[in-house]
Amino acid sequence: MTPTPSLFRSLQIQLRVIGALLMREVLTRYGRHNIGFLWLFLEPMLFTLGVTALWTATKSTHGVQLPIVAFAVTGYSTVLVWRNSANRCCTAITPNLALMYHRNVRVLDIFLARVALEIAGATISFIALCAVFIAAGWMDLPHDFLGLAASWALIAWFALGLSLVIGAISERSEMVERLWHTTAYLLFPISGAVFMVDWLPARAQELVLLIPMVHGAEMVRGSYFGPSVKAHYDIGYLVAWCLSLTLLGLALVRETGRRVIPE
Repeated sequence: MTPTPSLFRSLQIQLRVIGALLMREVLTRYGRHNIGFLWLFLEPMLFTLGVTALWTATKSTHGVQLPIVAFAVTGYSTVLVWRNSANRCCTAITPNLALMYHRNVRVLDIFLARVALEIAGATISFIALCAVFIAAGWMDLPHDFLGLAASWALIAWFALGLSLVIGAISERSEMVERLWHTTAYLLFPISGAVFMVDWLPARAQELVLLIPMVHGAEMVRGSYFGPSVKAHYDIGYLVAWCLSLTLLGLALVRETGRRVIPE
């Protein structure tokens, strides 16, 4: 058999496995609860709506005349992508050990299915919120649709790499899960969701731009608001983080897969 058909066949099997794991994950998490599958994107929608309503009720403007609804939606939606993906990959192997008996199921497949589910939920939530608020006149159309899509794709890539790393090391110690959840809460206010880099003093700008999530949030807002905001980001820096986390995550997942013993 030539290498090309073999590679194509392997890809087919990989996609079928991930698809089956996705369906299992959806049914396990949402299938028996009230509105079922709709919770996949209603959960992030409700969270973002709650924050938006709070900011609007308190008349918070963060020192600038940006539409508060659009500012909240573009900020908190980006956080949900990487935070929820990494959270779901923490200790994801243990409840799925029985699946390891299947020859074609690997640890990587479990992580990929969970990350894909979370990214899909956050993406659908973001699109739905934007559509509703634009129709209601509370948000304007994005200034750069293509730039917004590219920015969102980079955030999704970062979420994948981060989730692989967190998921793999969380299988080594229960302490990792606790530390990650604490770290995620600490990263939340400095991830770019509640501010723009341009509002900060020069020294503070240098420090927050060391955080990769900030670049993603700035890219999304820069694409959405256009010239009305001054966005600070470095695409190369974010891509370097994404690539490094992905390679490190794949190496850790491979090593973790060798240590997994099915129950």
